[in-house]
Amino acid sequence: MQTEKINYLKQQLTKLNVDALWLTNPENINYFTGFLSNPHERLLALLITHDHKTLFVPKMEMQAAEAVFDGSIIGYLDTENPYKLQTFSFERIAIESEHLTVKRLEELKSNFSMMEYVSIDQTIKDVRNIKSADELEILKTAAKYADQAVEIGVKALTEGISETAVVRLIEAEMMKIDGISAMSFDTMVLFGDHASLPHGTPGNRALKTGEYVLFDLGVVYKGYCSDITRTVAFGETAPLHNQIHAIVTEANNRAIQLVKPGVRIADCDAAARDYITEQGYGEQFPHRLGHGLGISVHEFPDISSANDDVFKEGMVFTIEPGIYLEGEVGVRVEDDLVVTSNGYEVLTHYPK
Repeated sequence: MQTEKINYLKQQLTKLNVDALWLTNPENINYFTGFLSNPHERLLALLITHDHKTLFVPKMEMQAAEAVFDGSIIGYLDTENPYKLQTFSFERIAIESEHLTVKRLEELKSNFSMMEYVSIDQTIKDVRNIKSADELEILKTAAKYADQAVEIGVKALTEGISETAVVRLIEAEMMKIDGISAMSFDTMVLFGDHASLPHGTPGNRALKTGEYVLFDLGVVYKGYCSDITRTVAFGETAPLHNQIHAIVTEANNRAIQLVKPGVRIADCDAAARDYITEQGYGEQFPHRLGHGLGISVHEFPDISSANDDVFKEGMVFTIEPGIYLEGEVGVRVEDDLVVTSNGYEVLTHYPK
């Protein structure tokens, strides 16, 4: 798979009329090479030309890079200038304009005699947008484990337990599973009024009977992320809160049923948003409908009213409408989906 991905990059050299590609986003370097690293302030870069592929890494990570990357590797010490370790000269380079800093761009110009640059961002988004059969199998398993994580959390609910206690229990159990390296993001377990903040932070809030509990979580399985949200009732909950839960669930279902190749992504957002607005809660749905999933928990496609692109077979993303009443309750229902040849497949299955 790595060879196919590198060949795809090499094809872009001609399409973009450039001498080289310079990738610096660690996620994209991981996607194309299999080498995963967080370089912090240090340079991590993949240089692609027609004849060569070269990885720039801190010397302390050379052994890990050599285990997965079959091209040239330039390892450098913290006291060295990595650009000076080998001579390169390119008139025109494609860069990740959404990631490369101004300082690093100036270093490229100075050290590689670069005269012009173009963006390769959309090209990379296009290829990462469409998942391969192998990627889909991993994503389906990641979603299965997200279902399992919610189930663990729900079973742990008892009156008086804290949000953080439930978080710790979920994460401890998931880390026992072979292939799971981390949670996709900081696990959210929010009780009652705490869930009225869409991205609230779990704390020592104790659970009371008659409250809704919002779970938002996912796992990283074999390098790919899942993301699910369920809002469940603990005991007999208020009629208004039940009504809001029903509205959000219906909005989730309406959006999902619209998904198929050729449908505008913005129309999918509208299906959920218009329904919630009709029910009188449009202003309480303040975020986009969803986001892409893959090696990053938030990637393209952007599922929002601003995206006029259409769904394509192989896209994987979330559908997650919500309603949040300040200081009272928050409800969100989120599923992971893949676009199939004639519709969709829902990857998350925990009851709504």
